[in-house]
Amino acid sequence: MKKVAMEVVSNKQIALETYEMTLKNEYVCENAEPGQFLHISIPNFTLRRPISIASVEKETGIVTIIYKIFGTGTDALTDIIPGTMLDVIGPNGSSYPIDNTVKEALLVGGGVGVPPLYFLAKTLKERGVKVHAILGYQTKDAVFYEAAFQEVADTHIVTNDGTYGHKGLVTDIIPQIEHFDAYFSCGPMPMLKAVSHQLSEYEGYLSFEERMGCGVGTCFACVIPMTTDKKYGKICQDGPVFRAKEVIL
Repeated sequence: MKKVAMEVVSNKQIALETYEMTLKNEYVCENAEPGQFLHISIPNFTLRRPISIASVEKETGIVTIIYKIFGTGTDALTDIIPGTMLDVIGPNGSSYPIDNTVKEALLVGGGVGVPPLYFLAKTLKERGVKVHAILGYQTKDAVFYEAAFQEVADTHIVTNDGTYGHKGLVTDIIPQIEHFDAYFSCGPMPMLKAVSHQLSEYEGYLSFEERMGCGVGTCFACVIPMTTDKKYGKICQDGPVFRAKEVIL
């Protein structure tokens, strides 16, 4: 984790209330791991916003993030133009552990939980792992990165209203995946709870998209109950990725 200046290269809308921003910084690009996030200072706002890293291009120093408009802060991000220098702390937090024994992986994402899984899917494929991805969105207009995922994974799209892909929940598709050694998931809390309960017999890792205060583990604004001797984990510092069997949902 380091405070750095990142230059905005592009900032464009890619789906309903969803934007993709690319930034340039060699330090972040070289050190980022799947599951980690950037803590971004937005001009005229006191608190930083945590946004997951969606991919890195080490040869160019480009880091991609995807964010959704949830309030005035993320709405203000949409107005930032290329060439702007952003004050960023990162890469932050824990990453998805990639065990050499995993030969086939299941990735389950929902909404803004999809971006960090794309970084993970690319990394797994580069290491020779077969990847299955189940991606959930609210509606057709909210779908993004489908083609990108199809290049690196066996991909299934789910929408709540059935306007695209399978109608229903990501958990509906899980039984269709015949084999995998471990699962990795990121998304809203109800989805993570349902996925972890359905896959309780598997080794799994969950990443939590959570509002944060300080983002460095001092304010205790983003904690989660744990099964270990450490009763509470700080999502910003101990996470955002946790072993599924170590958290209480």
